[in-house]
Amino acid sequence: ESLKFQESGVLGVVKEVFLPLYNAFRFFVQNMERWESSNSNNKFIPSPEKVRATENPTDVWISAATQGLIKFVHEEMAAYRLYTVMPALVRFVTQLTNWYVRLNRDRLKGLEGGDDEAETGLQVLYDVLLDVTILMAPFTPFITEYFYQHLRKLQPSYAQSADGGGSSNPV
Repeated sequence: ESLKFQESGVLGVVKEVFLPLYNAFRFFVQNMERWESSNSNNKFIPSPEKVRATENPTDVWISAATQGLIKFVHEEMAAYRLYTVMPALVRFVTQLTNWYVRLNRDRLKGLEGGDDEAETGLQVLYDVLLDVTILMAPFTPFITEYFYQHLRKLQPSYAQSADGGGSSNPV
């Protein structure tokens, strides 16, 4: 049985996965830069501790959904059921963009809850974007490499590792 390249399939993936994920990434970058510029003492440094400590229900939900997706993808890949992975990724990207980002838009912009809440939301969004980027890399290497190269620059060890020294880069 021959497989045929279908342009409509490619357009569907671009519309349902790449564009929404890129928009979430761009939204994160813009609001992270806004948060940093709102106070000269603000410098965004990824903190898994802040992500784990959040009590915001939507933060907890999206973090749990991300971990569930990671587990699902690992199990499906181990069983060679690759055809089940892409629909799960599409559903997750829809949840991330249509629910998490939309419900937290004002909070992530610092309009609701102040700078501390904005930082917590940005920490969670960064964590989710990084996890999803790493998870999707085998399926979509080029766009995820673009995201990864930008996200890793925020890690404290990036400057040290770029010089070839310092501690190991956790990303």
